[in-house]
Amino acid sequence: MSDAEAMPDWEKRFRAPRVSLPDWAEDAPDRSLFVSNATGTYELYAWDRATGGQRQATDRPNGTTDGTLSPDGEWIWWFDDKDGDEFGVWRRQPFAGGADETAVPGLEPSYPAGLALARDGRTAVVGRSTDEEGTTIHLARAGEDPAEIYRHRESAGVGDLSHDGSLIAIEHTEHGDAMHAALRVLRPDGTAVADLDDTKGGTEELGLEVLGFAPVDGDTRLLIGHQRRGRWEPLVWDVATGEEKDLDLDLPGDVAAEWYPDGSALLVVHSFEARSELLRYDLGAGELSRIPTPPGTVSGATARPDGSVEYLWSSAAEPSAVRSTSGGVVLDPPGMKCPPSVPVEDAWVDGPGGRIHALIQKPAGSTGPLPTVFDLHGGPTWHDSDSFAAGPAAWVDHGYAVVRINYRGSTGYGRAWTDALKHRVGLIELEDVAAVRDWAVSSGLADPARLVLTGGSWGGYLTLLGLGTQPEAWTVGVAVVPVADYVTAYHDEMESLKAMDRTLLGGTPEEVPERFEASSPLTYVDQVKAPVYISAGVNDPRCPIRQIDNYTRRLEARGAVHEVYRYDAGHGSLVVDERIKQLRLEMEFTGSHLPEA
Repeated sequence: MSDAEAMPDWEKRFRAPRVSLPDWAEDAPDRSLFVSNATGTYELYAWDRATGGQRQATDRPNGTTDGTLSPDGEWIWWFDDKDGDEFGVWRRQPFAGGADETAVPGLEPSYPAGLALARDGRTAVVGRSTDEEGTTIHLARAGEDPAEIYRHRESAGVGDLSHDGSLIAIEHTEHGDAMHAALRVLRPDGTAVADLDDTKGGTEELGLEVLGFAPVDGDTRLLIGHQRRGRWEPLVWDVATGEEKDLDLDLPGDVAAEWYPDGSALLVVHSFEARSELLRYDLGAGELSRIPTPPGTVSGATARPDGSVEYLWSSAAEPSAVRSTSGGVVLDPPGMKCPPSVPVEDAWVDGPGGRIHALIQKPAGSTGPLPTVFDLHGGPTWHDSDSFAAGPAAWVDHGYAVVRINYRGSTGYGRAWTDALKHRVGLIELEDVAAVRDWAVSSGLADPARLVLTGGSWGGYLTLLGLGTQPEAWTVGVAVVPVADYVTAYHDEMESLKAMDRTLLGGTPEEVPERFEASSPLTYVDQVKAPVYISAGVNDPRCPIRQIDNYTRRLEARGAVHEVYRYDAGHGSLVVDERIKQLRLEMEFTGSHLPEA
């Protein structure tokens, strides 16, 4: 028997080669860039569709996923940080191969805050974020020193550059609310052309986002997302005339869009109740038509010059694939095939803030009560969906039911649901988690003596907070790259996350100490009863290691049962072996501390 044949399915799901949705060059559509784990580490790959040739463009010990193609297809730009710390510089290399070079000489390392490339691939609008400067945006031309065109202490980012390079759209939060951005359009010299700000003049602040300029020379239409009707929807804003074309699509849930290559229509991605579909909106006729896709989740889509649409699709049962409306799979990596998993079931649970949507997976043919993993998503402004995930599938393979919860703060259920977590941060979400836990036990799905609380990033934070505030509810806790000590995390994290924390909690730890204390897992560490497993990247700028050490020292002082695994990366790992090792350790720790049925 070969090693691959002997390998368990859960491990195959991590090792099987997978690819992202290919990004293609606007002026050279045969040239594409995608991410793959084919070598065991996630890296960027160049793909010449005309010849079929592919080559690995980046090769770093801890992987590379942040990259883009210039519109002329001549250059690959990629972000070079140190071992996952997200602090670095942009580099570029020729599409056909060659040495990397510093893309913008003269700019010091920073956290990235957006990038937009002109058609020549050597002119760029570069967003930077540092603790000292806040956000700065620079226009960089080959052979010239980069020119600063924007600066503010609050977070901001580059949205897009118009097709002819004459207009620059940025998102900013100068008003101090990092959850709801306003928009500004600048000329290359930094002077303002137009502003759009939905945070003014009302009792509630509403967010805007840049979706992209029309891909036509001289066209001043900017596609944006807005929340004026309590959900995300697209709108076309002519930044020269101020005219707004409200599409007002009759669709429930959130709606995003991007341009078709000729600017005559929009490719619409409609997300509702943890699933998504594609549609085409003809701007001239005002007509909306559905694009057939299988039930599940479209996690990325792009319209090609020939009118076809390529999209990355998966479901909880079926692994991801890049498909095309012209038929078939677009990019099918060779090698081991990813084993399927089991379908997801929907549960709707009445909670203190409204109906809560939970997604359930359990071993085929099983009957409860089962040991159950409550796997909490990160974000917090994110949501779990009917999409393929190797982690939950691994727990199911080992006999667990897996419950994923789109608690308040999650996206996809309206702006009010997303914004509800302010001030009582963490505690609001855990009220919803408790309601779903009670449902899972009373319905006969979950064994109350074998309940695992886990999650990564914000989900890891909620895990530690839940173990302390709901100590009788959980048997084991597994927290991955968590916030553990909120005050220390605030002082050590990257500047953009500080801005988000000020928005969520209403100020800094010095201004609202009682809110930080109420929302910090460290406050409740002495109440934790369940064995705790924590994994953390030592270079993590989002959930820094010092605040995790503060928490674990308190566990050690009490003699509490716990393990800590530290690894040399940032906010998670792009190395397949490392991901497998981490999940194996998590499952072994859990299995050793759960009672027998």
